[in-house]
Amino acid sequence: MQISPSILSADFANLAAELESVSNADWAHVDVMDNHFVPNLTLGLPVVEALLRVSPLPIDCHLMIADPDRWAPAYAEAGAGSVTFHVEAAADPRGLARALRSAGSRAGMALKPATPWAPYAELLPELDMVLVMTVEPGFGGQSFMADQLPKVRAVRESVRRHGGQVWIQVDGGVSASTIEACAEAGADVFVAGSAVFGPEDAAAAVEQLRALVRRHPH
Repeated sequence: MQISPSILSADFANLAAELESVSNADWAHVDVMDNHFVPNLTLGLPVVEALLRVSPLPIDCHLMIADPDRWAPAYAEAGAGSVTFHVEAAADPRGLARALRSAGSRAGMALKPATPWAPYAELLPELDMVLVMTVEPGFGGQSFMADQLPKVRAVRESVRRHGGQVWIQVDGGVSASTIEACAEAGADVFVAGSAVFGPEDAAAAVEQLRALVRRHPH
C-alpha cells in the first residue's frame, strides 16, 4: 500500500521544501497538464527535471497531455520512476508502454471517469500500473467520485486473473474519508493532494492515510 502525495496541492514557490515535508511517503506525484488534453496548464519537463534533482522520493509522473506517444518517453529518460499516460490520448498505448519501460521507468496507463476498463484489459501485460481517475482530470481539490469504485474492482479482478505485479492507483478526492473504500475496492497506490498538503503537518497526514489503508490488505 503506497502513498503518493500530489504536488498539485503543494506550494509551487517552495516545491523542494514541500517534497521534504512528505519524505515519509512512497512517491511524489507530479501532474503534467498541457491545456489541450485537460483545461489547465501546470508544469512540464524542465520543472520535472529540476524536481528529480532535489526530490527525496521517486517521481510518479501523471501526464494529462495530448500526444503522449511523442512526449512521454522523455519523462522516463529524465529519470521519473513511473510515467503514466492517458489511454484516451495515446495513439499506440502498447508501443508507448514498451517505450516507457525500455527508457527505464514503470509504465502506467490512466483512465478518465467515462472511460471503461474492459476494452483495455488486454494491455495488462505491458503495464506496471493502472490509474483509475476518481475525478475528472484537470484540477485539484475536487470531490471524490464513488461511482468509479466498480472500475477499480474490475481492474483488480483482471490483475488477479492475469497474475503479475500490476499496481492499481486512484487519484482524485482521495482523503481520510474516502481512502478505505478505495483500498477495499482493490487500489494499492493512493494519490492525495489537498488531504496531505492542506493540513499543517503533511508528514502526519501521510501517516494517517497509510494507517487507514493498512487495514485492507489484498
